[in-house]
Amino acid sequence: MRRGRHKIFIGMAPGVGKTYKMLEEGHSLRKQGTDVVIGLLETHGRKETAEKAEGLEIVPRKILEKEGFTLSEMDTEAIIARSPQLCLIDELAHTNVPGSEREKRFQDVEIILSQGIDVYSTVNIQHIESLNDLVARITGVVVRERIPDRILEEADEVIVVDVTAETLEERLLAGKIYAPEKIQPSLNNFFQRRNLIALRELALREVADTVEEEASNSTFIGQSCPVHERVLVCVSTYPNSLRLLRRGARVAGYMNAEFFVIFVDNPDRFLTREEALHIETCERLCQEFEGKFLRVKSYQVAAAIAEVAERERITQIVIGESRQSRWKHFIKGSFTQKLMRLIWQKNIDLHIIATDPKVPVKDARGKGVKR
Repeated sequence: MRRGRHKIFIGMAPGVGKTYKMLEEGHSLRKQGTDVVIGLLETHGRKETAEKAEGLEIVPRKILEKEGFTLSEMDTEAIIARSPQLCLIDELAHTNVPGSEREKRFQDVEIILSQGIDVYSTVNIQHIESLNDLVARITGVVVRERIPDRILEEADEVIVVDVTAETLEERLLAGKIYAPEKIQPSLNNFFQRRNLIALRELALREVADTVEEEASNSTFIGQSCPVHERVLVCVSTYPNSLRLLRRGARVAGYMNAEFFVIFVDNPDRFLTREEALHIETCERLCQEFEGKFLRVKSYQVAAAIAEVAERERITQIVIGESRQSRWKHFIKGSFTQKLMRLIWQKNIDLHIIATDPKVPVKDARGKGVKR
């Protein structure tokens, strides 16, 4: 039996329209002849959501008696018995009530998928396990209901339901998300604009990372397909490397890119104490910029950089102005030209930063360099 296809609608916060979008697509497929049912719907009192569900079959919930209380959960077994082509399931990260067959709703979804039934589901970015600590730092709210990252990774399709922070605030103030008594507390806490802006970026980047991972595993003519920017700065034992590193960090910051720094070490040459300290300084500075420092041993500097760039899916390389003498340039060829030849078909941009005239043209040993 084939596994059902899983499509996830993800958003930055409650109220962006994930459930509405899921229902909209359900209606569209039903009109095309697909057998669609709602396995679980949470309207949260939202009129537009409830109205959008009209006309779609809803599988009744399972009723559970617990300590004198009557509770309800999605009836997974009833959905499987009904055997629709597509089942719409809200709130993927939900924790089932004690006494249920499975602890989490995403586990119910996996059972349904295993029976060859397609599932459309919804989730917010703060419920992704690996992002939990980051979301807590952004919002001050610790989210208890979480799903493993693999659920997103294994999904056949992930759709970001995106609105601006301003639009979401307008919906909240209009009473389209929460009841009137919850509006102001929400604006003062989770729905602060800075939180929404950060969560929106997080949602977009998370899905971009997922898409990029798929692209890297499905390359065309040997080429990778990066979705967002990655900057690699190439440093050496020359003092100007620190300026180069800072410039590269600014480039990464402007592009909201991942940041890498590489130092290619000649295996036959020992660094002096001054050179070693200089490279350690570069590494510490890289860490301050939250970058990844890579130290590679190779006789071929340009080839080593090109290899790392391909492996890390780099999109921007930053190097310093060549310090080779004209005679060495004539005999061996320019380092810059070698690197350009190696990366020109890899969709990588090369930035060459001019030497700061205020910095003496000396390496870390204090020796002058002919230019």
